[in-house]
Amino acid sequence: MGDTLPKFTAAAVQAAPVFLDREATIDKACELIAEAGKAGADLIVFPETWVPGYPFWHSSPEVFSASTFADLWKNSVEIPSASTARLGQAAQQANAYVVMGINERDTVSRGTLYNTQLYIDPAGEVIHRHRKLMPTFTERTIWGMGDGSDLDVLETPLGRVGGLICWEHEMTLAKYALYAQGEQVHCAMWPAYAGQKNHIDFGMRQYAFEGACFVVSSCGVITPGSLPKSLGGDALRPGGGSGIIGPDGEYLAGPIYDKEETIYAEIDLEAAIREKHSHDVAGHYARPDVLQLLVHAERKPIMTFGTTPQLEEPLEGATAEEVVDRLEAVREYLGSLIERIESDGDSEVNAALAEALASIDMAAAGMWSSK
Repeated sequence: MGDTLPKFTAAAVQAAPVFLDREATIDKACELIAEAGKAGADLIVFPETWVPGYPFWHSSPEVFSASTFADLWKNSVEIPSASTARLGQAAQQANAYVVMGINERDTVSRGTLYNTQLYIDPAGEVIHRHRKLMPTFTERTIWGMGDGSDLDVLETPLGRVGGLICWEHEMTLAKYALYAQGEQVHCAMWPAYAGQKNHIDFGMRQYAFEGACFVVSSCGVITPGSLPKSLGGDALRPGGGSGIIGPDGEYLAGPIYDKEETIYAEIDLEAAIREKHSHDVAGHYARPDVLQLLVHAERKPIMTFGTTPQLEEPLEGATAEEVVDRLEAVREYLGSLIERIESDGDSEVNAALAEALASIDMAAAGMWSSK
C-alpha cells in the first residue's frame, strides 16, 4: 500500500487592509481567518505587508514625508506583541496555518522597518518569519534588507512550506535555495500594481512548474475609498491577481482581479511527486558537480562585543592549573576568531590561527616546546 501523502485545503486572501490602522486591519484579518477556517482551509495566505498596508506612496512625493513614515512605523508590528498574539488566537480558533504579510518593526534600532512574512501554526504560535532580502527600487526608502538566516522551508504536517515576497521571485538563487530544501508548498505575496498582472501570472506559474510545487499566491487590492487621497487614493488601482497553482503550472483556483475574495483549492502532494518524475531541479535534474549554490545563513548583527582575554597578573609564579586555565581562555578566544575568519573566507589567516590553536593545545598538555 505504501505511504499516503497529505491532502489539504489552501486559501489565498485578496482583500484591502484598513490602511495605516494596525488594530482595525488585524480585526479584519481575524474575521477573514475565521471565515476561511469555517470553509475548511488548513493554510491561509495574505498579501504583502497587509498589516497595516503596503506603502504604495513610496513612488510618489509622499515618500519624502517623515510624518507618513512615522505613521507607518507606529502602526507596524513587533514580534512578539499583542498584535501577533491576536493573529495567533485567530489561527488557533480556525485550526489553520496562517502566513501574514506585515510591516515588521525592528525592536533594537526602534527606527527600521522590514517587509516580513509571518508564519503562525494552528496552535497559535509564531513559528517563523522571513524578511524580504532586497526591497525593490524605491521600497528601499521604507524597508531595511533581510538576510539569509530566515531563508528556510518549514517541515509541517501539510508538507514542506516556504515563501518569498514580490520581486524576490526574480532572485533566481533565492528561489533555488527553497527548491533545494524540498519545498512542496510555496506562499507568495504581492502588492499587485495594475501593471503587474501578466508578470505575476507567468512568474507564479513558472515558479510552480520549475519547482514542481504548489503555489498559493496572495495579491493586494485597493477597493474604492480604501486608500486615503493623501497617499494616492483611487488613482492607484492595484487589481489583485491571486491564484493557487499546481505543480504542472496550471491554475487550481483563480486568478481573480479587481475585487475582494478568498479563493480555495485542494492541495494533493502526490501531484508534486508525479511532476518530479520528469524534472526534480534539486534532485536528479541537478548537477552539483558543475553548479552549486552557497547560502550565507549566518545573522549579521550590527554590533558584537569582543572577548579579548585579559591577564590580571603576570604568569610568573602561577601554578600549572592557573596556566592551563589561561591557555584555555586564549584557546577559546582564538577559536572564535577562526569561526569569524572562516565565514569571511580568509584561508591564509585561518591556517595561521589553526596552527596557533594546535600549539596552545600541546602547551596545555605539557607537550609543546618553542625549540
